[in-house]
Amino acid sequence: MSELSVVIIATDSEQRAVLQVLVDGTGVARTVHSCASFPMAGTDPVVRRIHSAGPGVALVDIPSDNPTPALHAIEVLHQDLPQCAVFAIGIMTQPQVIVNAMRAGAREFIERPTTTTDLLEAFVRLSAAQRKVRRDEARGKVFTVVNAKGGSGATTIAVNLALALQSAHSNVGLVDIASLGHAALHLNLKPAFSVADAIRNLHRLDSSLLESFMTRHAGGLQVLAGANTPAALEPSTAEFARLFDMMVSHFRYVVVDASTRLDGATRLVCNLSETVLLVAHTDVASLWSAARVLQYVADTGSRERVRLVLNRFRKIPGFSEADAEAAAGASLLWKIPNQYFAVSAAIDRGIPLMQQNHTDIARSFTGLASALTQNDDDVKRSAWSLFKTV
Repeated sequence: MSELSVVIIATDSEQRAVLQVLVDGTGVARTVHSCASFPMAGTDPVVRRIHSAGPGVALVDIPSDNPTPALHAIEVLHQDLPQCAVFAIGIMTQPQVIVNAMRAGAREFIERPTTTTDLLEAFVRLSAAQRKVRRDEARGKVFTVVNAKGGSGATTIAVNLALALQSAHSNVGLVDIASLGHAALHLNLKPAFSVADAIRNLHRLDSSLLESFMTRHAGGLQVLAGANTPAALEPSTAEFARLFDMMVSHFRYVVVDASTRLDGATRLVCNLSETVLLVAHTDVASLWSAARVLQYVADTGSRERVRLVLNRFRKIPGFSEADAEAAAGASLLWKIPNQYFAVSAAIDRGIPLMQQNHTDIARSFTGLASALTQNDDDVKRSAWSLFKTV
């Protein structure tokens, strides 16, 4: 699997070296060429060399003392290499330079000094934008389920949503990235491998090896189990990016149980998701927590994809659905009826509610799956990859 190719353009040799280390350190990109001068026209030899390198991204470092040549270079690159996304790097204390860079064609303006995390998040945003426009191949959609607070029911919803999608569409994968995974327990599975095994073998991971790490549930759902020991492995965001790039090339739908995990990896997966299901109850503490979780996972631009799911829903006099939306800061997608004892029994027995499809709550999960996929064609779906150029 080829990585995202990056060209670095910076007049300062030390900055070029630093940027190369940072780019290569993301794990999803590599530097293919670096330039010590800014191209001034489309006929400039620098442009020809950059074009020959075939980059997906050009990083242009803007000197604070003389930004004009760099800004002109951004315009030249934007016009002459339309398939290459231009990222500007500069200081944030010059707002007019930022505005001029974006007007010239920069897709991102990244603060200098930058970090590997800054660059990785910019690459993720680029990938998210590609998802909206690339239709040349079918790649899967990711639905991530995250708790507003502990015990909200993310795992129950993730497991039953995955089963509902599998029943309706087939070719569904369930990934448990919780700090201590419970999805396999809900399904009464005894997995031999987990997410940790897939991460450790990323260097040789292909579709066949990925399937060997997954456990098949009755009905065809494939599960990549979570850790059975807290903090057994702490993969980097770059490693998760590689794993999910493989997942969406292999499965039609990928359901992620993030549970209460809140870190850079969860935020990255949320950015790659078609929809993030934020699970809360209708009490004040849960909705207060939901607003804080939303603020965290949407920090890098995925706010519009975060939808509220009210679990164990019960009507409260004087408190409307609009009030819940206002408190959480997210629009309401679905309400799961309050059937606490049925849910508890299903977990204890390892027989998910979707396998008891005569129940109201099972029908609710079927409806949730339909709501998430109602605009999907049978074969056409948005595509994304961290490892494709624009």
